[in-house]
Amino acid sequence: MARIAGVDLPRKKPVGIALRYIYGIGPTNALRVLAQAGVSPRTRTDDLTEGEVARIREVLDAGFKVEGDLRREVAANIKVLMDMGCYRGLRHRKGLPVRGQRTHTNARTRKGRRGATIKKKK
Repeated sequence: MARIAGVDLPRKKPVGIALRYIYGIGPTNALRVLAQAGVSPRTRTDDLTEGEVARIREVLDAGFKVEGDLRREVAANIKVLMDMGCYRGLRHRKGLPVRGQRTHTNARTRKGRRGATIKKKK
């Protein structure tokens, strides 16, 4: 099993797909990494040699911010927004959608479950 950037890649998938399991690597970056490492995107993760895995690791370490470093940077950026008190920071602080989505009827993912409604007694 290939372990890159602290993530166990799935065994049966092509490397071009398996690299997407790493936080910060999407479809385009996965193909870019494989091109720089000289590995075919169609190669299955099981079929990778140790040398190929090492080359992929080197390319990721040299030119990409992934996993823990990237998560820390994103969290720090959000904290700056919240400390600044700007609109986006306030939305993060309140747990509401940040990018202008409506909240009257939707936004359940961000707002959480509905609160219990209290019925009026007669």
